[in-house]
Amino acid sequence: MNNGLAIETSELTKQYGKIPVVDRLSLKVPKQQITAFLGRNGAGKSTTIKMLLGLTSPSFGAGSVLGKTIRDASQNRDLRREVAYVAEDKQLYSYMTVGQLIRFTRSFYSDWRADTETRLLKQFQLPLRQKVRALSKGMRTKLTLLLALSRQPQLLIMDEPSEGLDPVSVEELLHEIVGVAASGVTVFFSSHQIAEVERIADRACVIDHGKLLVDTSLEDMRRDYRRITLSFDTDPPAVALSLPGIQQVRTIGRQITLLAKENADAVVELTRDLHPASVEVSPVGLREVFLETVKEER
Repeated sequence: MNNGLAIETSELTKQYGKIPVVDRLSLKVPKQQITAFLGRNGAGKSTTIKMLLGLTSPSFGAGSVLGKTIRDASQNRDLRREVAYVAEDKQLYSYMTVGQLIRFTRSFYSDWRADTETRLLKQFQLPLRQKVRALSKGMRTKLTLLLALSRQPQLLIMDEPSEGLDPVSVEELLHEIVGVAASGVTVFFSSHQIAEVERIADRACVIDHGKLLVDTSLEDMRRDYRRITLSFDTDPPAVALSLPGIQQVRTIGRQITLLAKENADAVVELTRDLHPASVEVSPVGLREVFLETVKEER
C-alpha cells in the first residue's frame, strides 16, 4: 500500500445476500488533504467508512488506513488510536452529563488538547451539567465534534458531520475542518451537501449504488471539466461521438450537450465535422458533475 495515502482500498465490497451495498470500490485518499466522499443517501458511504474502521467486515476486497490492514484485528485496533471518528448517528453515553463524557473520553488520550476543548466548549455553548440524552441533535453533533477535535489524530473521519446543524453551526464546523487540515491532519468526510464540499474539499470522490464514479481533485475538475453545447438549425445528426474524455452525450431538441472531463479542445474540433450552427464551451462545477454522473448511473 502507498505510504503517501491515508486510505487505500482495492475491490472493497460489502454484500448483504446477493445485493452489493459497496461494489468493488477502489479508493486512494491522499494524506494531508480534505477529501469529500460524496453521494446520495444510501449510496454506500457509511458502509464504506464502517469497513475502513473495522466496524463491519468486507465481503471481499482489501483496504488499508494509515498503512494498517483493515482486515487484521490487531492492526485495526492500532489504527483506531490514530483515527478520530464522528459517526452519522452520533452515538454517545446518554446517561452521562456533557462534562462527565468529556472527562471520560479525555482519560484515554495522553495527547488530549485542553486548549481545543476549552475553545470548543465556549464556541459550541455546550452545557456541561446537562445529560447527553437531553441534548438536541445539533448539540450532540457539536459534542461529538469536540471529542474528536480535542484529540491529535493523524486522520479525522466524519460521516455526514453537518447533519442536524443549523446554518451558523455549519459555518463553524466548516471553519474547524479547514483549521484541522491546516494543522496537518488528513480529513475524510462523507456528505451529500455539495455546496459544503465545494467550499472546503481538496478532492471529491463520488459514489452511487456502491460504485465509485468520480475521483478528482477540485482543482483538476475546475481546470479540465467542460460542458460543450452544440446548437443546430435543424434536428441534430444521430452520431456516436467517441473520444477519450467524453463522459456523457445527450441530445435535447436541436442541441447536443457533452460533458468532457478532459481533451475539451480536441472534442470541440471533432464536433466541427457535424457542422453545428454554434458551439458553446462552459466550465462545470461539482454540482453539475455530481448530478449528471449520478443521473447517468441510474
